[in-house]
Amino acid sequence: MNIPSPLIPASSQARDLDQLFQVVLIISVAIFLVVAGLVIYNAFRYRQRPGDALPKQDHGNHRLEIAWTIVPLIIVTVMFLLSVRTMHLVDPLPLDRKPDIDIVAHQWWWEAHYPATGAVTANEIHIPAGKKLLFRITSADVVHDFWVPQLAQKIDAVPGQMNVAWISADRPGVYLGACAEYCGAEHAWMRVRVVAQPQAEFERWQQHQLRLPAAPTSEQASRGFHVFMNRPCSNCHRIAGTPAQGRIGPDLTHLGSRKTLAAGVLANNPGNLAAWVTVPQQYKPGSNMPNFQFDPQQLKDLIAYLKELK
Repeated sequence: MNIPSPLIPASSQARDLDQLFQVVLIISVAIFLVVAGLVIYNAFRYRQRPGDALPKQDHGNHRLEIAWTIVPLIIVTVMFLLSVRTMHLVDPLPLDRKPDIDIVAHQWWWEAHYPATGAVTANEIHIPAGKKLLFRITSADVVHDFWVPQLAQKIDAVPGQMNVAWISADRPGVYLGACAEYCGAEHAWMRVRVVAQPQAEFERWQQHQLRLPAAPTSEQASRGFHVFMNRPCSNCHRIAGTPAQGRIGPDLTHLGSRKTLAAGVLANNPGNLAAWVTVPQQYKPGSNMPNFQFDPQQLKDLIAYLKELK
């Protein structure tokens, strides 16, 4: 699926914010040019020359003082009104509507729940293209900030508090986002992918997320299943339909269908998955993922099982 340019707004909210930014930028550049031009002009025009007498003292100019008070007031008022208008367009009241998506921010990954169906995913949020959705966000630990530049405004994720915002995408595509509030050592690797799909494709994805993973298809994957269940993996991670119901780490029920690992640190393939399981602190120092010192055979068996979770 295409990843559009991050500079091109792909939703009505993003376009409204982009338009406000452009207006403010133009006004700011104009003010800078006027002020800088006057400073440079006066620096050369009125610089002291040899033999110059003391300049005549000016004790005030009422017209000029009124002008430089009124003009900035008008500029600030215009910018304020434009900002209020944009806030109204970007963040209309939800009118007591139930959220379409619940997002929980963690150090350093994203958890997403779809209340209508019960689907759960991590770091890869799917939405139907062309439809405005309400999402509710909170944090499990510290303050984070959900931001997908092409789609919506930044929205803080605050522990113990629920914030709501709208998200939509005009067209199908993969839209990249990140945490925009410094939240610890791996803040830079708290990435998120928003996948906008045609409605029918989105419905199929949701239904797929609700399916229980198939039983291991090979002897090696079966051994890997027992490794996962008998080691601490199952204490932190959930795999639907199995005894593993941990809630500390990401839900792994459909891990094999995701494109990245560890919230964007690595592409999701067997080699990277083995590297992540073996030395997670090398790729994401400070994360809660420990190294359990699997022996080579256990590691091969575990990866064989995990890559079947599609």
